[in-house]
This record gives sequence, C-alpha cells and structure tokens, in this order.
Amino acid sequence: MAKFAIIGLGKFGMNVATTLYENGAEVIAIDNNQILIDEISGRVSVAIKMNSTDEKALKENRIQDVDCVILAIGNNIEVSVLTAVILKKLGVRNIYAKVDSKVHQRILELLGIQHIIFPEEQIAIQLANSLLSSSVLEYIDLSSGHSIVELKVPESWVNKTLQQLSLPTEKGVNIIAIKYSAMNITEDGENIIEKQINDMPGANDIVHEGDVLVLIGPKPKINDLINETEKKG
Repeated sequence: MAKFAIIGLGKFGMNVATTLYENGAEVIAIDNNQILIDEISGRVSVAIKMNSTDEKALKENRIQDVDCVILAIGNNIEVSVLTAVILKKLGVRNIYAKVDSKVHQRILELLGIQHIIFPEEQIAIQLANSLLSSSVLEYIDLSSGHSIVELKVPESWVNKTLQQLSLPTEKGVNIIAIKYSAMNITEDGENIIEKQINDMPGANDIVHEGDVLVLIGPKPKINDLINETEKKG
C-alpha cells in the first residue's frame, strides 16, 4: 500500500489527503492547527498536530519512510521553505510542493524540489485549453515538461485500433487509459449505463465514438495533436 504524508491542511491539502485515503492509500495528515486535525480525523489513517519545522517531531513520526510527501503550505513561504529543507535533510526523495507565487516556486526549485504545484496557474491553463478545443476535457501540465490530457475520440479515429492510430511512433504521445460507457444490468433487472476505464489498453483495442483517451507526452507534442485533431474533427 502506498504511504503519503500531507503537510498543511488548507482546502488543497485536505482534498488531496481525503481523496488519497478514500482510494486506498495510507495517509498521514499533518498541521499545527488542532481544529483542522479534528476535522480530518477519521478521514485519513493518522492525523497529527505538529509544527512541520520541528525536525525531531518529523523524524519521530517516520516522515522519511513515506513514499511521497505533499507539502501543501502555500500561503507561508518561510514555513514551506524551512519544511522543505528539513524534508530534504531527512532524505525524503519524492516531494510535491504547492506554491502561491513565482518567488515561492523559484526558491523551492533552487532547493531541488522538482514537483511544483501552482493550482491557480494550472487551473487557468486547463480552462484555456478546454475553451480552445471542444475535444479537451482535462489538461494537466507536469513539472517534467510533459502534459496529461483527456481527449474525446475524434471522428477520424473511431473504430480504429490503437495500433492503427500509432500515436507513440507517429505523434510521440502515449495512451495510458481509455474511458468508455458500458451497459450493465442491476439486480432489479434495470439497464443502466456506467462509466468504465481500461487502464491497460493494448494494441488491438478499438476506440469507439464517445470514448475518451487519456494521453501523456511532451507538452509540444500534446498541443500539436490537439490542434491536428481539432482541424480534422
């Protein structure tokens, strides 16, 4: 089971923590505000009232043993930076940090934090891309220079196999999942349509009208593909 630590329980940290826990992950939630700790108790594995700049307390709670730390203190640069320094000192390798300004982002980058989350900027980019293309449902920029996008299957792709589309070789973009609707029957014999996901698509899988492809690739390649499919339809 993956183990995460969320430091900072504002709206962002609270939502990340509870979503991870609801999906089966082990989650340690940390904040110095007892009210927030009380609010999230029972919705994560462990909730701890702690000053995140207390190196001894972090070490005693084995923060160095988790798979990933999400540093969700965006509104206090000093505390965020000091916490990041301690996490690096303790040997935490996988750190995602929320920032609220470019200055904050730059400081953490100089400290070697590779995964920077700028919620307002990312939401703005996602909205802009969604407005520019009716086929884009979700657009996420990664700090690695790659992007993940949910794309409605264009008409020209319908009834083709993934091998025929050849997106990895021809477009430099990989398909990591296919979302589709399937008809199921309830215990009462009622027909219902449920959302399904094929998270291990193979070369012979066929895409159908109404499907949504989850794609990952370098940002320029993703944008080229979106522009191309928007023109062809």
